[in-house]
Amino acid sequence: MNAPTPTVYGITNCDTVKKTRAWLAQYGVSYTFHDFKKLGLPEEALAHWLDSVGWEPLLNRRGTTWRRLDAATQAGVHDGASAAAVMRAQPSVIKRPVVDWGDAVTVGFDAQDWAQRIGQDS
Repeated sequence: MNAPTPTVYGITNCDTVKKTRAWLAQYGVSYTFHDFKKLGLPEEALAHWLDSVGWEPLLNRRGTTWRRLDAATQAGVHDGASAAAVMRAQPSVIKRPVVDWGDAVTVGFDAQDWAQRIGQDS
């Protein structure tokens, strides 16, 4: 049984996305890469991520994009709808990478979890 090809969502120049792509290549995992800065943020993907993992893990409150938002915008993020609005307006505020494995969505780099997903011991 073949697992579906994962889709990696992120930004090309993000260090964590670079690390992710290198890790996947190291283990011979074929994947699709979607640069949401160049290709846009697919609404259906964002809705799926929010349903799968919730808004809090997706919102990168430690990144430069978040810190550059004005205080009123930051304070206005209090639920999924308000977080999604900020993510649509500023996709770089999404924690990267978001990986859609077909049967699950993960956020951030997690070599141990991913090794289990692809049947490796890490």
